[in-house]
Amino acid sequence: MNIFKHEFKIKLRSVLIWSVSISSLILVFMSLFQSFAAEAALVNQLMKSFPKELLIAFGMQDLDWSTILGFFGLLFVFCQICLAIQAANYGFSLVSIEESEWTADFLLSKPIARKQILTSKLLAAITCLVITEAVVWVSSFVFINFFNDGQQIQLKALILLLVSMIIFQLFFLSVGMLISLLVKRIRSVTPFSMALVFGLYTLNAFGSMVGEKSLEILSPFKHFSPSYIVKYASWEFPLVWISVIAIFIAVIGTYILYEKRNIASAV
Repeated sequence: MNIFKHEFKIKLRSVLIWSVSISSLILVFMSLFQSFAAEAALVNQLMKSFPKELLIAFGMQDLDWSTILGFFGLLFVFCQICLAIQAANYGFSLVSIEESEWTADFLLSKPIARKQILTSKLLAAITCLVITEAVVWVSSFVFINFFNDGQQIQLKALILLLVSMIIFQLFFLSVGMLISLLVKRIRSVTPFSMALVFGLYTLNAFGSMVGEKSLEILSPFKHFSPSYIVKYASWEFPLVWISVIAIFIAVIGTYILYEKRNIASAV
């Protein structure tokens, strides 16, 4: 458990930063809703004037900005990007940080199995993500209810949006872990995290614009599309299962590769 505590303490500061940042984003964005709702007809007319490709690229298609949940759905796209970067950062750094700081050989020399080391690190990262998600959930409920301008909230759609964060972040965490073990050495996790997140976001946007379904289904941004969840109050379960299967494959692959990985010595 000492490894768990150590990893948790290291990530605690970033958890606070991500939680406060995303909560502040929700507060600022939702505070604008009443202004948009007061000009609902004008806003919807403006939306129709935008090119369809632009709306699709930014996940704004089928979202009614005059409703509190439609407005939140647009914000949720940006929340997803933030949450994906956080999870990817944790995934890429989970094992690579020990190698980049030349402490991996010291850690592995202790009388503890590699599997147990990886499990402790993984549980610490998941705990940190759960804390962030909990803060985002509470912030979302509070600010939506505070700024809803008397509108009725589709509770089922809102809950599905927020719960989707769990699988969504686990996808980027697990894939980040797997890639970090497929790469010889990662000196900085940020370029890898940004490339993974925005690469998959762009893949989803490009696939949607050109109507290429084979590209869209590769991206979790498509699997948990806010516009679909808000419109139908449901998940696209065939796509959700792709994310779930990818998580299992990535986690299993991570354990296998970590057991076989040759760790460079600091000496």
